[in-house]
Amino acid sequence: MRIWNFIALGLLFAASLFSQSGLTPDSFDKSVSPCTNFYQHACGVWLQENPLPGDQARWGRFDQLNENNQTILRGILEEAAKGGAGRTRVEQQIGDYYGACMDEKSINEKGAAPLQPELARIRELNSKESLPELIAHLHRISIDAMFRFGPMPDFKDSTVYMADLDQGGLGLPDRDYYFRDDDKSKEQRGKYVQHIQRMFELLGDSAGDASAKAASVMRIETALAEGSMELVKRRDPENVWHPMSVAELEELSPNFDWRAYFERIGSSSFDRLNVDAPGFIEALDAVVSGESLADLQTYLSWHLLTQSAPLLSEPFVNEDFGFYRQTLSGAKEQRPRWKRCVRLVDRDLGEALGQAYVAKAFPPESKARMLELVAGIEKALGKDIEALPWMTKATKAKAMEKLHAVRNKIGYPDKWRDYSGLEIQPGDALGNRMRAQDHESARQLAKIGGKVDGKEWYMTPPTVNAYYHPLENTINFPAGILQPPFFDANLDDAPNYGGIGAVIAHELTHGFDDQGRKFAANGNLEEWWTEDDAANFEAKAKCFIDQYSEYTAVEEVKLNGELTLGENVADNGGLRLAYMALMDTLDGEGRAKKIDGLTPVQRLFYGWARVWCQNSTNEMMRMQAQTDPHSLSEQRVNGVVSNMPEFREAFSCKETQPMVRERACKIW
Repeated sequence: MRIWNFIALGLLFAASLFSQSGLTPDSFDKSVSPCTNFYQHACGVWLQENPLPGDQARWGRFDQLNENNQTILRGILEEAAKGGAGRTRVEQQIGDYYGACMDEKSINEKGAAPLQPELARIRELNSKESLPELIAHLHRISIDAMFRFGPMPDFKDSTVYMADLDQGGLGLPDRDYYFRDDDKSKEQRGKYVQHIQRMFELLGDSAGDASAKAASVMRIETALAEGSMELVKRRDPENVWHPMSVAELEELSPNFDWRAYFERIGSSSFDRLNVDAPGFIEALDAVVSGESLADLQTYLSWHLLTQSAPLLSEPFVNEDFGFYRQTLSGAKEQRPRWKRCVRLVDRDLGEALGQAYVAKAFPPESKARMLELVAGIEKALGKDIEALPWMTKATKAKAMEKLHAVRNKIGYPDKWRDYSGLEIQPGDALGNRMRAQDHESARQLAKIGGKVDGKEWYMTPPTVNAYYHPLENTINFPAGILQPPFFDANLDDAPNYGGIGAVIAHELTHGFDDQGRKFAANGNLEEWWTEDDAANFEAKAKCFIDQYSEYTAVEEVKLNGELTLGENVADNGGLRLAYMALMDTLDGEGRAKKIDGLTPVQRLFYGWARVWCQNSTNEMMRMQAQTDPHSLSEQRVNGVVSNMPEFREAFSCKETQPMVRERACKIW
């Protein structure tokens, strides 16, 4: 269920080697000057000592921390899965879900049998008129087919949820995968069609029938992709805001019975909704009217099959891994089953599992220290806004109003989500997954027309990530990320501001980036900038677009400076604000005091760089550069420090060295 593509800080980091300062200076790559390539200088030794594990396509400190958290969760789940009369309801649910997922022998014996009732439901479709009811059922069990539907805060009144209809239904990572004409993209498309064919063959189809079905799926998905809005265009909130009545939707798409769909999915008491991409809905209508019933059934069967594959027998699991993890991402080995099952429990029962995680990994004193760091960053941003030479007084007043209205959510929800109505059965892995998704769908759909709960979380407590939500004006930090090396309550401020401090500031800055700045303090989509201030922002943003578009991601693939603009603005503003907040805590003597031979400012920059150390496959870097709004790790580090005169001063860099940009970019 879609709520809103809130701006999230992704691809973060994990475990660190600690000395007194939280850093180990002897692990720096001293063959590379910090002024030549700070990322290589700070991370070179780590990169050599931490090669990619076989089951990973990306291995960085984010992934290490995630693995540490998974190990904690595994212990919780294995204990809960032992059973016994003394288990709580929550322990029964997470334990039986995990136990069923781990029962590989039983799953292999069943083959594709657990999927047969749903496949039969698709085969029994006897007319296109019944298609809306079938798609509604598939959406209830979280099968992304044709399009997406769910609640989202009203852009013009963010205190209430409205219905939202959006593009979806593709099997490749993004629409552009269907149209790029370079050799690598053509190869990936060919392998995707082969993968679809092999999956249908595993269901029992002949090679000829499976080949024909694969061609049908690819044709339908390509038509949907052609109508889909590009990633860069979707960055502008105005481009995905098209409120209309249900009657207007019916005029836009007359060949699909939308009222029947809304009735069947359990949300028909509205007459107004947002249609993110009207062009996609027109393309969808053409697919429904132009494709045969049999080919539409094939398409739906494919999406049911591919999204259920991780909980089917080994041949399906291996084939799914072969395309999505090997071909697209470059991983060499399947992840151990326990890791896959831990991830599924966290996804479907995250706040049930999260309660136990918080008790083990996030003490109250950590939350108190985090709130102190947040206050320091907010103070720094306030000073920065007041001092901006390019922003008028009127817009500054609105910006300060928005800053003071930001709500901070740290660690975990004030009230845990209720899963009491969800039935989890031992030995029914796929059934548990579908029932969990149906339970969550019902919860989401019930929001439409109701008030937005600003205390709700959209990440689970063990998640190693953070996000800013522009429609709620909140920054959100799950307990999973509030661990070393992001954050260590036992260390001094310098490494903490370089790590979690920069992340806090990153998220706050999202409220004022190319997307977030278009939402007011109350979360409504509203123009609160003067015309001159907006023009000044766009001119300064162009500097970042140009800078990051120069970077090569891998082979012939460049970074997309327009796609990554928001994250680059947040990275640059985030570290600058972390520096300001750190300076505010230090007197003259404190600024000069060294720990492990490093000044506080140097420790701040090392703290920033070393959390991004990461090895990746070429395939993963290619996919990230083409689909992810975040720049790659090396560019995130070097791109930021090269814009900061404070870095040049801290490491005595010369103006002609690579880490000093002649045309430095700066907004915040």
